Amino acid sequence: MPTARSDDRSDDFRPATAYPLGELAAVAPGAIVSRTLVRSGGGTVTLFAFDEGQSLSEHTAPFDALVQVVDGALELTIGGEAVHAAAGQVVLMPANVPHGLAAVKPSRMLLVMLRDRGAGA
Repeated sequence: MPTARSDDRSDDFRPATAYPLGELAAVAPGAIVSRTLVRSGGGTVTLFAFDEGQSLSEHTAPFDALVQVVDGALELTIGGEAVHAAAGQVVLMPANVPHGLAAVKPSRMLLVMLRDRGAGA
């Protein structure tokens, strides 16, 4: 079973400062690591690091989300459709549509949750 670690230190993420994404969440053997970078009423930005073969099982979310692959490659399933996303690519996951993902190789992604004031916020 994969290990999931969360480092919720969004208060350490300061404005007007450049950060190397690779140092904010390291890929850990056999694990999924997440770190919330920004949390606001409009949504969240979370950096995930996946070791090869790690996955998130299918689930739904009440908000649209963008997945931006920072490095590595992910296989996403969105509404039953397979989507391969590699470094530098971004994928929209619509609200309330089942989705999941698996890391094809060690990978990092930014997940941007876009809260809609009229839809559950």
